[in-house]
Amino acid sequence: MPSSTSSSKSPGKSKPTGVLAREGALPAGLRLTASDRPGQAQPVPTRDIPKQPWGRLALTAVVALFVGLSALEWNARRIGLHAGDLDNSEVDWANERMRSAGAAAAIVGDSRILFDTDLDRFERLTGVRPIQLAIHGTSALTLLEDVASNPKFTGLLIVGLSDTMFFQPFDGYGGYIHKRTQYESPAKRASAVLDHALQRRLAYLDSNHRLSVVAARLDPGFRHGVDGPYDDVWKVQEVGEHRATHMWPKVVTDPRVRAHARFAWKGFKEEFPYTPQLIAKGQARAVTAVATIRARGGDVVFIRPPSDIHLRVNEEAQVPKAKGWTMLLRNTHAIGIHNDDLPPAVHHLIMPEWSHLSRACATVFTDAYVRRLAALTPRLRLRADAPPPLTRDDCVPPGQH
Repeated sequence: MPSSTSSSKSPGKSKPTGVLAREGALPAGLRLTASDRPGQAQPVPTRDIPKQPWGRLALTAVVALFVGLSALEWNARRIGLHAGDLDNSEVDWANERMRSAGAAAAIVGDSRILFDTDLDRFERLTGVRPIQLAIHGTSALTLLEDVASNPKFTGLLIVGLSDTMFFQPFDGYGGYIHKRTQYESPAKRASAVLDHALQRRLAYLDSNHRLSVVAARLDPGFRHGVDGPYDDVWKVQEVGEHRATHMWPKVVTDPRVRAHARFAWKGFKEEFPYTPQLIAKGQARAVTAVATIRARGGDVVFIRPPSDIHLRVNEEAQVPKAKGWTMLLRNTHAIGIHNDDLPPAVHHLIMPEWSHLSRACATVFTDAYVRRLAALTPRLRLRADAPPPLTRDDCVPPGQH
């Protein structure tokens, strides 16, 4: 009786030779087993790949991919996202900081000056397009000191601030600027270029509406007293080229999105006290930074954008204007433009979520503060063909006056 390890021949089945024997394969989809190779190492058997309609399979995969991407893009545009809305990443900020070397003007501050400055209007009025270095959720004092540490900047620095954020005892979201060299590598910059190339064409790549982000917001089961997804700041901005930023239109038009944004600010009721010592320390840091910039030929001006009474009352309670803003200008001997001091024609602009201006009203505010700056500092001049001044009527719909 033949052994299970011996080579037995079946009727009509011949043992392969040559390449087939060495590879351990049989023709027409047959396969050698261990019993066919007594006393030999058992290689991984090979077999013929059955013929498949590879062309149709490839076409099916391409069509499925196209349909899936089209569905994602349709949904993104349905909820108000747009192609050309670029991520505002650490790399983008680092790129703009490098561009600020030798620039005539730059802007630093928190999200208010970021949202409330229309770079196109600024350029249309003066011929100067400032470098946008403001970062949301960040102390303007931190960014002021960063520019002071940059010996290549000798232009006009516009510092936009909200009082409580300026004097807070921590950097805020933009603390990454202390590690900016990590975001200046060729690989990081190349990745950002690729991201932006795709985002200029596709709306669904918005980082605020990734599946992982949106899915987390659906979970209402976080513990009482612990911040959950609903406590986070959701999408409130759109970002164009070189960090030109304005409010996402859906914050203006969608009551649910607007209500959430108002909730997320928590009324600007900070959990730590703004003691006289804390404010004095911030004042001293500002004096040193401004002096450093002036010593190399630059200059600094301060801008205080508006905030709605729902937030302003708490900001004023924590850092009174007289102790914060007024003392800051006095100690630094700097020009300052507070929203309260602008003409009444540009007061009571639309702030849908109480902290930032709508896109149209940001243009009006920019027009007003840039005109005032041009009258106060020789570093800016209005163009001979500058457009006429704007007023509240240019951004507030009839019936809301």
